[in-house]
Amino acid sequence: MAHKTTGQSTLAEIFGDFVVYRNLIPEDPRLPSVDALRSQLGLQPGSPPRKAEPLYGAVVAEMLRHARRVEIPRGTIERLVYVGDTRMNDGTAFRNLCAAGNWPGWGFIGADDLTSPPQTQVEAPLYLATRWSALPDFLRFLQSEPFSLDQGTAVVIDVDKTAIGARGRNDKVIDQARVEGVKRTVAELLGPRFDETAFRTAYDELNGPDYHAFTADNQDYLAYICLLLGAGLWELEALIEEIKNGSMQSFQDFISRVQGRRPELTRTGLTSIHDSVWERVEAGDPTPFKAFRYNEYLTTMARFGDLPGASPEEVLTQRIVITEEVRGLAAVLKGRGCLIFGVSDKPDEASVPSPEQARDGKKPLHRLETLAVKEV
Repeated sequence: MAHKTTGQSTLAEIFGDFVVYRNLIPEDPRLPSVDALRSQLGLQPGSPPRKAEPLYGAVVAEMLRHARRVEIPRGTIERLVYVGDTRMNDGTAFRNLCAAGNWPGWGFIGADDLTSPPQTQVEAPLYLATRWSALPDFLRFLQSEPFSLDQGTAVVIDVDKTAIGARGRNDKVIDQARVEGVKRTVAELLGPRFDETAFRTAYDELNGPDYHAFTADNQDYLAYICLLLGAGLWELEALIEEIKNGSMQSFQDFISRVQGRRPELTRTGLTSIHDSVWERVEAGDPTPFKAFRYNEYLTTMARFGDLPGASPEEVLTQRIVITEEVRGLAAVLKGRGCLIFGVSDKPDEASVPSPEQARDGKKPLHRLETLAVKEV
């Protein structure tokens, strides 16, 4: 498969500030946050709903209605187009959005799957493709239905591994940035005690699906576990044995055991960081290890931008790039009056600079310039 760079751009070219990250606080201040919508939607206090939950669909559907009225005061949404990279998570989010808005819709689920030839499959209301280059075919398909693409159409585009870091093409760079964020956090907190080889062994082992019941597939939890392993409160082999024999069933078990070992914890010098994570876990915060997420923002941001003189293939292994096929689809649909809206499951702390970082000139990820790449 050959690729071509098409210059630099930003996600803001596609979305403006019509982007919402995990905390469901839109980047555009004219749109309501999840907290502003709780009473209207009957939501209980607590953490924002996650992407595949029906309540997420209800919240984002209301944001879409507000966004439409921002651009067109009397505008209404009558139908939905969704573009994502995973059949389970994005497909579920798409169906929940349609249900919440009572909208008909079509969803495109794509990835560059090099183990199979280019192919598309229609399983209404999903259009499945093994290449991102199938997006123009999807557009032609919608026009043949017919499916109106105009001011009454909302187009929701997944950000991570779709609009940027396209799955099967460029997603590994996003993963590398996250792992570097974990490593940087653990190394900073452990100082001279940090053993990179031991860290990678623990991270690579526990990051696998065999341990998802224990880690909840949560990178904050995994970063904290790796920190405590590095500090010597557990040996990796002993922890694995406890997980396998059932005496350590969940992350809550793990952090509760750490809480019960305060004297040992004090000797590691990690009491304050543990207390911070413990407090947020107890409060139900799904991203309790804020120090890690702040580092993930920095390591992710560092992978945006130009790479002068590099080939497209080198760019795809070293930079997080915009998926040109997605940008092209959004440009066509925006030109027809459709509302374009971005959703990201990445935590806000890993996507938006802190106030101090913003004062230093750092920008949210969707406003960073980077290269765009397409298949040729």
